[in-house]
Amino acid sequence: MSEVPPHVTGLAERRAEARSNRDYDGADALRGEIEAEGWVVRDTGDGFELTPRPPFEVWPTVSSLPMSAEGDRPGGRAGSAGSEPAGRDVPLTDAGRVAETQAAPRQKPEGAELVGRSEENEGDPGRMVFSQLLWDASLSVSRLDEAITPAEHEEPVTPPTVTVGLVVDGWPDDLRDCVRSLVAHTEATILCLDLGDVDGAGAVLEQLVEEFPRRVKSRHVAETPHWRGGSAGWGESRAKLLELDTSDVHVVMETSTILDGDAITPLVKVLTDDVAAAGWQGVNPGADGHDWHEAEPGEVRGLLGYLFAVRRDAALAAGGFPEDARYYRNADLEFSLRLPGTLVALGKDLPVHSERHRGYHDVDPDYRDRESRRTYDRVLRLLRDT
Repeated sequence: MSEVPPHVTGLAERRAEARSNRDYDGADALRGEIEAEGWVVRDTGDGFELTPRPPFEVWPTVSSLPMSAEGDRPGGRAGSAGSEPAGRDVPLTDAGRVAETQAAPRQKPEGAELVGRSEENEGDPGRMVFSQLLWDASLSVSRLDEAITPAEHEEPVTPPTVTVGLVVDGWPDDLRDCVRSLVAHTEATILCLDLGDVDGAGAVLEQLVEEFPRRVKSRHVAETPHWRGGSAGWGESRAKLLELDTSDVHVVMETSTILDGDAITPLVKVLTDDVAAAGWQGVNPGADGHDWHEAEPGEVRGLLGYLFAVRRDAALAAGGFPEDARYYRNADLEFSLRLPGTLVALGKDLPVHSERHRGYHDVDPDYRDRESRRTYDRVLRLLRDT
C-alpha cells in the first residue's frame, strides 16, 4: 500500500476531531478534501483508516447512498435499465394528439348528413341515392366485422421483474462464482452493494460489471461490514438494496450460494397474493421457540437467507429488513416472521448448493454468538406475538 502523505493524515485527524465535536458538516467537508487528494477515510473502532481511492464512485456510508439515478435504475428486466414501458401514463403532446386524431377512424355522429351530401350534389337524386347505397353497404360491413371480432382482447401476461440482491463483504472469488452462476442460469438483474472493497472484492465487482454490463449493477460504500470490524450492518445493507430495487420480486442471496441451474424461476412461480416469500431452505420453531429445525418442503415459519425470493410489496409492507440487525444470523428469521402472508420452502430439489459459508465459519465466534443472541431476543418477541 502507498504511504499516506502527512498532510492527508492531518486532514483525517482534523476530521476525527470534528466528528467528536459533532461538527458533521465540517467532517463531511474534510472527507471531501481527503478524497480530492486521492484517499478514502474509513472510521474504525479506535480511530480511522486511510486507503487509496479506488477508480469507481464510493459513498461514505450505506445510509448516504442515494436512490438510483434515472437511466440506471436497478431492477428492470435483464438487458434493460428498468425504465417504464413506453406509453404508460405519458401525456400526449400537441403533435401526439394530432397524430392520434389522424390515425383514429372517424365515426359518423347521429343525425349527420349522408356521405356525398354536399352543395355539389344537392338536387341530384341519382347521386344522392348512390351515396345512400354506399353508406348502407359500409354499415353492413362494419356490423359484420363487429359480429366476428371477439368482444374482449386478452392481454399477454407479463412475467414479473426480478432482481437478486447481493451484499459484497469480501471474498472476491466467492463473488465471482456466485455472479457467474446467476448470469449462466437466470435472466434476473443482479444488484450488488460492496461494503468497503474488503480483499479487493469491490474491484472484482467492477470487473463483473464490465463483463456483464446489461446484467450486473454495483454500488460501493467506504463502510466495511460490522462482522468484519466495520460499521455497516447486515439489516441496514439489505434494507438499502430493497430500497434501490424497483422489481416486482426481490431475491435475497449469499455470495456463498451457487446455482447449478435456474433456481430463481421456481421460487418466483410460487409467489402469489397469499404467498409472500419462497426459499430454498425453510425452518420451523420447536415448542419453546428456542430451537429451530429444518422443515420439509411446503409451508414454513422461517426462510434462511442463503436464497429466498420475496414479493417486494410484501417486504415493504413488513417494514423492510430489520435495520437493527448488525449480523445476518437470525435476522433472516426476524424478517420472515414480520412478513404478511404464507412462506414456502422448496427444499433440496432446487438446483443450488452452498460453498463454505464464510459469514458464519470465518467470523469471530464470540462476535457471532453475541450478535446472534441480540437478534434472537427480537425473534422470541415476534414468536410470542404471532
